[in-house]
Amino acid sequence: MNCHLDENQVEYYRTNGFVVIDDFLSAEELEHWRETVIYAVARRNGRKMPGKNLKTGEADGINEDAAYYGKVFDQLLNLWQTDEGVKELMLDDRIGKMAADLAGVEGIRIWHDQALFKRPWANPTSWHLDTPFWSFSDRKALSIWVALDDATLENGCLFFIPGSCHETTFENKGIGKNMDSIFEVYPQFLRTNAVKAPMKAGSCSFHNGLTIHGANANMTSGFRRAMTCAYMPDGNTFNGTANILPEEYLKTLSLEDPLNNDAQNPLIYHR
Repeated sequence: MNCHLDENQVEYYRTNGFVVIDDFLSAEELEHWRETVIYAVARRNGRKMPGKNLKTGEADGINEDAAYYGKVFDQLLNLWQTDEGVKELMLDDRIGKMAADLAGVEGIRIWHDQALFKRPWANPTSWHLDTPFWSFSDRKALSIWVALDDATLENGCLFFIPGSCHETTFENKGIGKNMDSIFEVYPQFLRTNAVKAPMKAGSCSFHNGLTIHGANANMTSGFRRAMTCAYMPDGNTFNGTANILPEEYLKTLSLEDPLNNDAQNPLIYHR
């Protein structure tokens, strides 16, 4: 695993809100990740996440247009909680250290993982932010996005609005039909040139949860599969948003309670 970050990569991330790391996984590691994730997704049988009765593609309170959203990507969350192979991948402290180094924080917890599979001819992923969906509010939260297939301009690679994380807030738009809805909230970026991020399979990117990002439609007859994980800096507290938290756990939480339950949000790295 190519887990060393140099000063230039860290500086680029902190300036632009994202960074691409080529050849993150070796050929053998890529094959292992691909087999592990595909097996875990198949075992889920379309169930979106543990503790909730949603199927992938159904309206979830964030993206209500199920018919459209169901054709953006298949999204299955917290596979680490239901598959030992994915758990081993996601709890790797080397990745946790990378996230902590980029964010400039002492400790990193998993918020949630998610497999994001764009099927052939899938709809585009509209411009959006990540952190405003989550149950904590931290400007340093971030995600890794690992390409399990080549992510190309034709099949739905990521695009980023560079530097947007320095000006965005926790106001957001859902992932809907209109690609440009986010710019109703952040019109200052309407004329900013997006940066495309095609990646060979086995490469990855990290992006800040307040960086505006989206993805092309899949204009091909093949899949564009990615495995991702969202990270919460250690020490965060509950902001009242349910997001992926199970109902039984939510019943135990009050506003500003620490989110330090290792069964739900494991600490994978601390300095």
